[in-house]
Amino acid sequence: MALSAGEAGDRLDKTLAAQLLDLSRARVQALMAAGMVSLGDHACRDPSAKAMAGTYTLLIPPPEPADPQPEAIALSVLFEDQHLIVVNKPAGIAVHPGPGTPSGTLVNALLHHCGDSLSGIGGVARPGIVHRLDKDTSGVMVAAKSDVAHAGLSKLFAAHDIDRVYLALTRGAPPQAKGTIDTQIGRSSHDRKKMAVLKSGGRRAVTHYAVQQRFGPVAKPLAARVACTLETGRTHQIRVHLASLGTPCLGDGTYGSGAPAGAVKAEVEAAGLTRQALHAAVLGFVHPVTGAVLRFEVSPPADMQALEAGLAQL
Repeated sequence: MALSAGEAGDRLDKTLAAQLLDLSRARVQALMAAGMVSLGDHACRDPSAKAMAGTYTLLIPPPEPADPQPEAIALSVLFEDQHLIVVNKPAGIAVHPGPGTPSGTLVNALLHHCGDSLSGIGGVARPGIVHRLDKDTSGVMVAAKSDVAHAGLSKLFAAHDIDRVYLALTRGAPPQAKGTIDTQIGRSSHDRKKMAVLKSGGRRAVTHYAVQQRFGPVAKPLAARVACTLETGRTHQIRVHLASLGTPCLGDGTYGSGAPAGAVKAEVEAAGLTRQALHAAVLGFVHPVTGAVLRFEVSPPADMQALEAGLAQL
């Protein structure tokens, strides 16, 4: 990784972590301590040293592979053939094992349901997985059961040739009835666990949105139902983009800074919503093997439906 003169001068660990979106600052520090970071022939072991212009080499050892086991977790299957499976993922279940969630994931459920037929391209920890939803986001997901389907689906997602529509219940309403949010998204410089809209760096993220309904006073809506169509699929993209408009998803403890109006807060509590009010409602694509045009649409789960019913009374 090359640093220009303009990027040099700050702490080395902070500078490298800002450039490497997939690595936390603590991870960079651990790599430095292990002698895995060098500038030319010189090992860089001091995290507090000033970053210098030049080409840095980071040797990242492969992670210990997870070995998820099949678990008898109920699946809501919308479609299945020998090549792929489409499910309605409930909120509260992670897609694949990771720190803090070694089991009880969608992968564990798929391994039990599909047996050895899941595509192995995704690796031991993520068999069949070609895209993901946040743990607390519900909705439609597709997984590959054959390698040819895995490769084909991956190409569709990479080319953005997938129809993906999410429904969000937001605090307040976006200022425009519809629009496009086109920004760069990357790790927040203030909190490495969060993503943020960046002025430079990161990756381009594009979300098209349309306000379907406003709740509360016409002049100043207290909440809204917003349909978001993804052109790209970055981590936390919709949550970050809606928050950037000042209208985060209700119930979003990570990006929903600021409390909703008292009446909205009461409805959130009455509905039992304990997550971000975000649901992957539509997934459409051309079957990568058969060529069939597939489109799946599922209604939001009970917590979001109850919340919307309550908001409609405001």
